[in-house]
Amino acid sequence: MTRQAERKRATKETQVEVSIDLDGQGTTAISTGIPFYDHMLDQLGKHGGFNLKVQAKGDLEIDTHHTVEDVAITLGEAFAEALGGKVGVRRFASGLFPLDESLVEISLDLSGRSFVHWEVEMPECLPLGDPAFDPQLTEHAISSFANAAGITLHVTLRRGKNVHHIIEASFKGLARCLRDAVKIESDALPSTKGKL
Repeated sequence: MTRQAERKRATKETQVEVSIDLDGQGTTAISTGIPFYDHMLDQLGKHGGFNLKVQAKGDLEIDTHHTVEDVAITLGEAFAEALGGKVGVRRFASGLFPLDESLVEISLDLSGRSFVHWEVEMPECLPLGDPAFDPQLTEHAISSFANAAGITLHVTLRRGKNVHHIIEASFKGLARCLRDAVKIESDALPSTKGKL
């Protein structure tokens, strides 16, 4: 069984192409035009164990919001397609993920029901990189991905002062939980309803 997918999204604001292999080696090729976002998506592929390619062009002369959002939506759709019928997957995953002084708690369920609880208060910080990634876009990026993928997701900041560390711990933690949740551990669908 191959768990791979490719998705494209084209709007007046962006053009996005994504390919993902859930059973890869963590190989990534990311180019969104937003270096900090590229770095976070690279963490997602590397620590998720996914082969991930993202190519995006957007209206960065206006701001980075449209590109961040459309990449996240397209990635979520590709993830859901690659996951397929979810037969045999572990389904649930959670953990605490540190990065220096920051500690983020992630819990998720590949339920098919989109829900995000985001409890991450970002310290005040200038946007990161050039073109600038507004730290407030982190919630939007991760929520857009989870909603498009049909994931129930809870993200809680336990402690942290450095915005870069908080964001990176969030992406790395999400990646590790996704890695655990997509693991095949049986030949049965993990649901009493008979459908996910």
